[in-house]
Amino acid sequence: MPDSLERLHKSILSARGLDPAQSRTSRLFQSGVQKMAKKLVEEAVEVGLDAVHGDRRKVILESADLLYNLAVIWAEAGIKPSDVSEELARREKLMGIAEKLPKGRHKRVKGRSGKKPELVA
Repeated sequence: MPDSLERLHKSILSARGLDPAQSRTSRLFQSGVQKMAKKLVEEAVEVGLDAVHGDRRKVILESADLLYNLAVIWAEAGIKPSDVSEELARREKLMGIAEKLPKGRHKRVKGRSGKKPELVA
């Protein structure tokens, strides 16, 4: 899946500057990060509800929509899929692949070159 996410990311970046009348991705970028976040949350809820209802096919379809909207947020924030892959690899070394870092294991560090602070463990 990393290759798919990389291709999706590149596609999103290239669609960013297209005519918003022709491109849903461009419209999302023009709408701003709040709209992007709203779409991401909507898709996450749909995945959860479809899982509760046991609808495997819909979970797959909505998961693809969720990943698309997540990739849009990443593009807006200047995050590449490889950045997330690196974080997953770091966590795997600490806790194992199937574990989430416990709350409180993150701390804020200064952002690079005027960017927002980052969270690190």
